[in-house]
Amino acid sequence: MVERKEKKDNREQGGMELNYEKIEKNARIRQRTANTVTYVLLTFWGIIVLFPFYWMILTSVKSYSAYNSEYIPKFFTLSPTLRNYADAFTTVPLGRYLLNTTIFTVVTTVIMLVVITLAAFAFARLEFRGKNILFVLFLSLMMIPNELVIITNFVTITNWDMRNTFAGLILPSVTSVFYIYLLKENFEQIPDSLYYAAKVDGTSDMKYLLKVMVPISKPTLITVTILKVIECWNSYVWPRLITDDADYFLVSNGIQEIRENGFGRENIPAMMAAVVVISLPLIVLFLIFRNKIMEGVSRGGTKG
Repeated sequence: MVERKEKKDNREQGGMELNYEKIEKNARIRQRTANTVTYVLLTFWGIIVLFPFYWMILTSVKSYSAYNSEYIPKFFTLSPTLRNYADAFTTVPLGRYLLNTTIFTVVTTVIMLVVITLAAFAFARLEFRGKNILFVLFLSLMMIPNELVIITNFVTITNWDMRNTFAGLILPSVTSVFYIYLLKENFEQIPDSLYYAAKVDGTSDMKYLLKVMVPISKPTLITVTILKVIECWNSYVWPRLITDDADYFLVSNGIQEIRENGFGRENIPAMMAAVVVISLPLIVLFLIFRNKIMEGVSRGGTKG
């Protein structure tokens, strides 16, 4: 009787083990299937996203005659050439456009970092009457359409006789409500005890900001810097409005100048070479700091 019971228990235990193994096997199959589908979809999406960049680079290394002789576009070339890149710097002053854009981007970004850091610190740590109401009013500026701001800035810069100057290009872009908000949220994650301890030790607000808050918020500051650099580098409407002197053209409106007065509208390979040269700094910048961008955005968007 006891032996029969033990055999029955062993059979039940063996059956349970087989069921567990079957469940685990099915779970592994489902997981592998889900991963395969995910990777296939991501690969397909990656091809769609990256194909324009591939086509841009491919076109830039085709000769003018080879490009025009293709009745059906080819997805490769057996005779690449760098002649288009040489033409991009000799036919039009692309080097000057790059220099102007670099000056505009660096100066604007540096000034903006100073402005938003001080503003975010004031809203996050300092106490003054009407701070919350002022911050709400400040955030409400984000509701104003950019077109209205551009019109106001254009009239102001024109009245100040600052058209076709770097100051006129830079001044309207030295602050950002969104970046102040993002940095303020990051500053508020720093424990208040650090601030109170620093004040007990006689540390000034400015020293506390530079020695404690800025180093802790470095990922967010790097993110803001990179996003502002991209924004300045891609700026088109404002430089187009405020400059009509080629000596102050940026790469954005320089592309239009290249199309109209440089290579001509038919020389697509040379134009693509110029676009590759203009896009390369941003692509390299993003590839180097992509992890910092994600880290800064995630830290700025979470509490605690």
